[in-house]
Amino acid sequence: MKTKKIIEAAHRLSKPYRIDHGKKFRLKDIDPGDTGDLKSEDKPKAKEALQAGVQALADLQDVLYAQDRWSVLLIFQAMDAAGKDGTIKHVMSGVNPQGCQVYSFKSPSAEELDHDYLWRCTKCLPNRGHIGIFNRSYYEETLIVRVHSEFLAKEQLPPACVTKHIWDERFQDIRSFERYLHRNGTIVRKFFLHVSKEEQKKRFLDRLEKPEKNWKFSANDAKERGFWKDYMHAYEEMIRETATEDSPWYVVPADNKWYTRIVVASAIIDALGSLNLQYPKVSAAKRQELAAARAALLDS
Repeated sequence: MKTKKIIEAAHRLSKPYRIDHGKKFRLKDIDPGDTGDLKSEDKPKAKEALQAGVQALADLQDVLYAQDRWSVLLIFQAMDAAGKDGTIKHVMSGVNPQGCQVYSFKSPSAEELDHDYLWRCTKCLPNRGHIGIFNRSYYEETLIVRVHSEFLAKEQLPPACVTKHIWDERFQDIRSFERYLHRNGTIVRKFFLHVSKEEQKKRFLDRLEKPEKNWKFSANDAKERGFWKDYMHAYEEMIRETATEDSPWYVVPADNKWYTRIVVASAIIDALGSLNLQYPKVSAAKRQELAAARAALLDS
């Protein structure tokens, strides 16, 4: 399948999960177990399609890198065990590492807490021609910090800055920041991997029962399940307030990893396909230089 047809197919597959006007968005409208028109028996077919998508993504990234005009920022947010790491690994498996930058944001350090909350992410924005991936991001400031108010206290903000409107203010700041990025050639695509509470429990138990997966589990993971409703409310409002035409969210069903990966790959392919990427044109003088070099090589 040619890249153009893959881009068209990717647009159709990812469009139902794209949220670019969030005011009417409701998280309950997206079923974590949804697999679109595909059934469980279509998994082999889906895996083949993913491989074709991975190749198309590699081809598009090559042109992105060569053109050196646009940059792409991919943001992944999710509850624990939703499959962020695996999705990034599989979807980006064909991308040239030289043109890709991946950052995973954990609890902020003392140095990071001495700066504004966007600071540590701003330092890691992708270069032109590159794809940047944020595994968690500045959106944690509207999620875990909102659910656990003690984290906000650790940021040592002046009391005057901690108003009753602080979350609305942060949403406004983020919208402005992403609009700024778009106006300067960085397109932003954001993914919320929407896993159900039941599937998360199943995956946690799998991590506990298989020794080779024990390292993935921490007691805090189970503790956070107690705040599930709070997190779902925070995610819903985050998406409603920060989904825009230029920087949309994709709310991706995450109970079936094989489907999650093909939706994410499709959304990234669709984004790159929208940029009308082209290899740089070579000037007449450059062509003469290349012809002379070719002749010299043939004569040597």
